[in-house]
Amino acid sequence: MLTYQFDWSIVTSGKYFQWLVSGLMMTLQISTAGIVFSFLIGLLIAVMRMSHFKPVRWFAHAYLEFFRNTPLLVQLFFWYFGSYKILPAFINDWLNTTNFEFAAALVALTIYTSAFIAEDIRSGVLSIPKEQLEAARSAGFSYLRAMQYIILPQAVRITVPPLVNQFLNLAKNSSLAMTIGVAELTYQARQIESYSFKGFEAFSAATLVYLVLSIVITALIHQYNTRILNPHRA
Repeated sequence: MLTYQFDWSIVTSGKYFQWLVSGLMMTLQISTAGIVFSFLIGLLIAVMRMSHFKPVRWFAHAYLEFFRNTPLLVQLFFWYFGSYKILPAFINDWLNTTNFEFAAALVALTIYTSAFIAEDIRSGVLSIPKEQLEAARSAGFSYLRAMQYIILPQAVRITVPPLVNQFLNLAKNSSLAMTIGVAELTYQARQIESYSFKGFEAFSAATLVYLVLSIVITALIHQYNTRILNPHRA
């Protein structure tokens, strides 16, 4: 016989509600910072991946293969436990005086997501007729200038929907940051369960927040597709 007493008020008011709000803010913060840095790194890797200089292209290919094919959780643990071995001492000292857990999670999420964004951007570039690049080169543009002013602006516009999807994936993947002590949404839900023994309410609330976030982002993608990419279908 079911004897569990549901109490939704525990996560809709009081300190536990504030914990969830704090966790959501942390999730949005790490997701927003992560997608900005991921885009910048992904853009660089995409250009390197299409370089005619073989060592640069090989490095970019190795970057993509390594970070796309190793688990994010392993990468989180690597940066959290292994950064002391690879970073200079002054950087480690500075990180210890700030939020080291946040920094480690941000680095892992950024590098992991940038590998997927790089392939999205490269696909966008490849969808641009190669005659445009040839025309730009004939007009006197260098390869990098042609990419900067002609090809990449078009490719980024085309790849906005998959980039927004990557933002959504990053927001959900940020839940793994709880494993190294980042107080994001899932971490706070776990804290509520530990203090109140109301695990169903805590994780149901966190699930609903993630669901609402996903629906909002999906709606934005739909609006972009209908009003920007295909305005004649709106």
